[in-house]
Amino acid sequence: MSELPHPGPVRGWCALSALHDRIEARVERALQAAHGLSVREFSVLEMLSGQHSGPGGHLRMNQLADSVVLSQSATTRLVTRLEERGLLTRYLCPDDRRGIYTDVTDAGRTLLEQARPTNDAALREALQEAEKRPELAPLVAAVRALDPVD
Repeated sequence: MSELPHPGPVRGWCALSALHDRIEARVERALQAAHGLSVREFSVLEMLSGQHSGPGGHLRMNQLADSVVLSQSATTRLVTRLEERGLLTRYLCPDDRRGIYTDVTDAGRTLLEQARPTNDAALREALQEAEKRPELAPLVAAVRALDPVD
C-alpha cells in the first residue's frame, strides 16, 4: 500500500521553498549576467537605498543582516565586497561610536537603478513560469496580492 504525500504544513513549506528557489535562481542569473550583481548584493543595495537622515533612518550592520536574512559575519563580508567595488561606504554612528552605518554611494545608486528593471523583469518571468505549476500557483497568487501593481 503506497502512502499519500505528507499533508499539512510540510507540503506547503516544500512548495514555498521551491518557489523561492526558482525565483532566486532566475533573478540571480539575470542580475549576474547584466550587472555583475548577486541577488544578495542587490538586496543589500536596495535595502540601504531606502535609508534617510532622520531618527532611525540608518540601519546598523546587525539590522541589515536581519533585513537580508544573512548572518552578521556574512553581511559584513558582503558589505566589504560592495565597499571594495565603490558601491557602499561605511562610517561610525555619530551617536554611538560602536555602531557602524553603511551608505550607498553614487556609483551604487546608479548600478541599483540600472539593475532594478532587470530584477523586476526576472521576477515577473519567474512568477509567470511558476504560476503554470498547480502546486505553486496559489503561492504566486499570494505574492501578487502583496503588490497589487504587479
